[in-house]
Amino acid sequence: MRVLHVYKTYFPESCGGVEEAIRQICCSTGSLGISNELFTLADEPDKSWPEQPEVKVWRYKRLTRIRSCDIPAFTGIRKFRMHGLKCDLIHYHYPWPFSDLLHLINAIPIRSIVTYHSDIVRQWVLSYPYVPLMQRFLASVDLIVATSPNYVLKSPVLQKFKRKVAVIPLGLDPAAAKDSSPDLLRFWEEQVGRDFFLFIGTLRYYKGLPFLIEAARGTHLRVVIVGTGPEESYLKKLARGIDNIRFLGPVSDNDKFALLRLARCLVLPSHLRSEAFGVVLLEASLFGKPLITAEIGSGTSYVNVANKTGLIVPPANPLELRRAMEILASDDQLAKQMGTSSRQRFESKFTSQQMAQEYVRLYRQLLDGHFPSEYIGSLDSEIPE
Repeated sequence: MRVLHVYKTYFPESCGGVEEAIRQICCSTGSLGISNELFTLADEPDKSWPEQPEVKVWRYKRLTRIRSCDIPAFTGIRKFRMHGLKCDLIHYHYPWPFSDLLHLINAIPIRSIVTYHSDIVRQWVLSYPYVPLMQRFLASVDLIVATSPNYVLKSPVLQKFKRKVAVIPLGLDPAAAKDSSPDLLRFWEEQVGRDFFLFIGTLRYYKGLPFLIEAARGTHLRVVIVGTGPEESYLKKLARGIDNIRFLGPVSDNDKFALLRLARCLVLPSHLRSEAFGVVLLEASLFGKPLITAEIGSGTSYVNVANKTGLIVPPANPLELRRAMEILASDDQLAKQMGTSSRQRFESKFTSQQMAQEYVRLYRQLLDGHFPSEYIGSLDSEIPE
């Protein structure tokens, strides 16, 4: 079965949560007989890009970008139909508003699904003229897949289409938790120590990092921030003079795994629903780390179960965030217990094998002409208390 994935960017040009989700879907379904391809854009599509073993990538010229919406040059628009017709199913990854238009103007006569990664949050005012296009697009695809029941219940868009929404949580391959070499662990321990609070991710507006910086200010709580992004200069300015905060910039996967092993806890203080799931929470769970997140009505509170796998605080509240960090910093037994529960929850719900089996089952049912109604049920029973 050939599946064409559609998203505006991909590795190695960009390294975000949606890209990682696509990579995990392609890696895990590939071993189950799915041949994955990807239609995407790049500023330099003709350069010698490294091959991505999990998916055949078709890159076309990015003409421009308007408020995070990437616009392809004419060649890409024309070639999209050709790629679609050669596949058995098209798998869109939302949000990318221009892909809605590609779908509607081409009307390719094959099955299609959408993985709905996030509502449009920051650009909600500009999205008003886009709403009719979005609604036509979502109405026209065969099925919408959300990554958590929490997001379905809080998303006004998904509520409108809830009769055609399935839930398949994102997953990671447990084999990704490779052992770190003693030399690498020793290197990072010399750099940042142990038992610090770790943030990993792109430094974006919705990640809540100003509140993490404020929470650490004037305390002995050590915070390590891994990643780069558009907010980096602003955040470093905010943290100026705070000795217990370290910015490491981007690191390799091996370095990231070593830091996760050394960390006491993973903190993801995102305060807006643009953080729809938080794949980094799965990475921390894989290493048996407790989690701290904010309650934003998204999948972060599906991965992190309050007072079981970690602590959940009100969004944009540095005082409550500091209190949660202090609780885990001072209670070794609680931190260990929550870390163990975090790993157990990962194994029960979030492995890439589980995710792949559900996607392949869904693909096959759609191609056989059956609407997979067993996916659509009472979402409330799936939400952890």
